[in-house]
Amino acid sequence: MAYEVTATRKRPQLFDNLVGQEFVVSTIKNAIEQGRIAHAYLFSGPRGVGKTSSARILARALNCDSGPTPYPCGTCSNCTEITRGNSVDVIEIDGASNTSVNDIRQIKDEVLFPPQTSRYKIYIIDEVHMLSTSAFNALLKTIEEPPAYIVFIFATTEPQKVPATIRSRCQQFHFRLIDLETIKMCLSDAARELEIEADDDALFWIAKESTGSLRDAYTLFDQVVSFSNGHITLEQISDKLGLVGIDQINHVVSNLLGGKHKEALLAVQSLLQNGVSIEQCIKDFTQYFRSLLLMKEGITEESILGVQSDRIPSQIRNAYAKEQLEAGVELFLTLYRDIRYSLNPRFELELAVSRLGSLPHLASTTTLLKRLSQLKDDLLQGKVALSATAPPQPMVETEREKQIPRQAVVQEIQKPEAIPVNLPKQVVPVPVQRPFAKEDIPSLVGKLSNTPILSQVAQSIKKIDNNDNQLTLTFTTKFCKNKAEENQDKFRLLIKEISGYSGKLSFAYIETEEKTQGLKTDPVINKIASVFRGEIS
Repeated sequence: MAYEVTATRKRPQLFDNLVGQEFVVSTIKNAIEQGRIAHAYLFSGPRGVGKTSSARILARALNCDSGPTPYPCGTCSNCTEITRGNSVDVIEIDGASNTSVNDIRQIKDEVLFPPQTSRYKIYIIDEVHMLSTSAFNALLKTIEEPPAYIVFIFATTEPQKVPATIRSRCQQFHFRLIDLETIKMCLSDAARELEIEADDDALFWIAKESTGSLRDAYTLFDQVVSFSNGHITLEQISDKLGLVGIDQINHVVSNLLGGKHKEALLAVQSLLQNGVSIEQCIKDFTQYFRSLLLMKEGITEESILGVQSDRIPSQIRNAYAKEQLEAGVELFLTLYRDIRYSLNPRFELELAVSRLGSLPHLASTTTLLKRLSQLKDDLLQGKVALSATAPPQPMVETEREKQIPRQAVVQEIQKPEAIPVNLPKQVVPVPVQRPFAKEDIPSLVGKLSNTPILSQVAQSIKKIDNNDNQLTLTFTTKFCKNKAEENQDKFRLLIKEISGYSGKLSFAYIETEEKTQGLKTDPVINKIASVFRGEIS
């Protein structure tokens, strides 16, 4: 008899044998028992979880001689033909190979003919998302109103690529990933049937690597069986497949925690010399620190951790804080993304392992701020007391001290200590208020030097009067007086700075008689006045 792979040999033939899909199984079985058979089904989900197997079981359940029944006999001609794949009324089509609209038109022509020997003519289209848009459009009307003897079963791993018009015409069933314990149990049954001894940690590793796909687990199981010599062990798997064992990672991390960085780097070099790829090393270190992080959060389920927790020593589990483990996971995730552009990926791995040595001393800014806040609270509550004397400071000889003879230094030391004197606190002098005088005008002009026009206005002060608690500044022109009034707040502030005066402030102006008489005797001015028929004022 020809060899049959485990995935084919263990393919379920009944709904009850379909593991990990209880919702799908119960719904379809109840629909068949109640006679609620739809004309189109859409099975979606990850690879290797039972979509195609469920389609074949449904085809047998509908066309069994004792059916439709949720428990096909498996012995009648229809059941055996469907199992062997040579039934004329159950047509399996690969959607990836038959993507054109012409292939769908052929189906449209075939559905006009009733089944030959069975109750239903069933079309199973695998990877239906690979059909072209034209093919989907050609299939729409046929799916919506097919003959009563036609049933379509679509299977896909990418339901988002199936047009909504197709999905709306089908009953949709989403298949889930299978949990680790269920896969491990199926692998144990397969090993028992083959009379092969398998260690629990080896089956756990195979189940973990399958990532929820039972077909992937059976395929990897067959590969491991081929070199196990009747006994599957994790050591054999690590050696033959070039993996980093958890014990080897424990050895590296223990050396780093003990400060033996040289031994840790040599252990990594030994892994690489034994044929373990750099990418695999990074993956295993990432998985290791992820598991430690989940353990720190209190998670104990092995299906989530991905490792058996008792294989990691307690001193390693307790050596890192949560944020340090997060930094370790991020370190290797970033490393895996960066090695594709690296000058030498091996150097990158060595650098990452070297940085792991300082991981126990890593503290984020958030943690430091929390510690400072806690220390502040403890000081305010009196939980921590400060020492009255400062710690002794190391003596450093300055250049000046080096030039002084030793004898002079000894004499200086022998001098009696000076008695400390309590000096009074420094008092800020308050400026004494006095009248603003004419002698203060240059200071005012200097303070207004950054504003040239105001500086000129200050220079035109003709007279200063201090009467009845009021300071009056008299200017030579009305323009200067008006300009000073516009900026009186600034004048008041500067006068207070100069003399301390903070009383009332007013402005005035005068024009001398000589200036007016000079204008009247000027011939040019008189000519202008005669032309415009005006007078000088």
